[in-house]
Amino acid sequence: MWKKGTGIEDFEVFARPRETTPVQLCYYLKGMIQRRRYIRLIALMVLLASTSCAFRSIHRHKNITYMERDEARSLPPQSLNVFSPRKTADGSVLIFIHGGSWRSGDKKLYNFLGSRMARKGIVTVVIGYPLNPSGDFNDMANASARSVKWVQDNIHRFGGDPSRVFLSGHSAGGHLAALISVRDEYLDSAGVNIPIKGAILIDAAGLDMYGYLTADKKPGGHSYLNTFTTNPSEWKKASPLYYVHPNMPPFLIYRGDRTYPSIIIGNEKFRTALSGIGSPVIYTVQKRKKHVPMIIQFFWTWNPRYKEIRDFINSH
Repeated sequence: MWKKGTGIEDFEVFARPRETTPVQLCYYLKGMIQRRRYIRLIALMVLLASTSCAFRSIHRHKNITYMERDEARSLPPQSLNVFSPRKTADGSVLIFIHGGSWRSGDKKLYNFLGSRMARKGIVTVVIGYPLNPSGDFNDMANASARSVKWVQDNIHRFGGDPSRVFLSGHSAGGHLAALISVRDEYLDSAGVNIPIKGAILIDAAGLDMYGYLTADKKPGGHSYLNTFTTNPSEWKKASPLYYVHPNMPPFLIYRGDRTYPSIIIGNEKFRTALSGIGSPVIYTVQKRKKHVPMIIQFFWTWNPRYKEIRDFINSH
């Protein structure tokens, strides 16, 4: 059961809209995260991450436009960053969609993730997408799907294999990755004709947006209502939970055991739905992890999640 007051809190720790060095990012996170143990841990991870894997050079291609301005919808152009290893094993590609409560965040702040994955042999694409109030969830999902189309049309130029594309995202980005993985119309409308090989969700929010918004009444003008509308039928359309089907790609799902209650509820429902239809799913609950640390952990290049993700990609 959903309970009022257990909602998805706004995640804005990565909302800074400009390029950030590891040192600058460390200071920025100090101001955003109040708990001292996180500050010390982040400082250590950034220091280690900035010096590790330095001998594995990679290619970086930034701010490539994948979607032109949509005048009819008043949507700004959207771009992506590509990180590729100088030598690839099988050309596997990971598309990452950032979080930020569907209204904040910036792809630039996840360059560290693209670099880490590329150094581990995975061509990685970090995308931007229209945020609230510019766009609603449909605009965000359609843009995400169009990034997949761009990748499948162009990634061979960066050493990637268009038949081996995986989706991933944290928080709101996890929601969008799941949504376009389970609702075929998004990828179909974008002209994607090669199936996604798998989806990797990191503390994904909004997997049952219908259940959440039905139980936790939001006041008029709330950003969630701007993103998902005030129409309950649209809330259900925005919820991956209600579109699971046997032909979906396999899922690798990470959830923090101390994350927001709404995320716990939504992920548990989604896992149960996937298991109920026999869809392949690996579900990992990380102990002592809250919502923000679920993505901060990827600063550490030796984080075992990297190997698990690579193993998941290699097995499909």
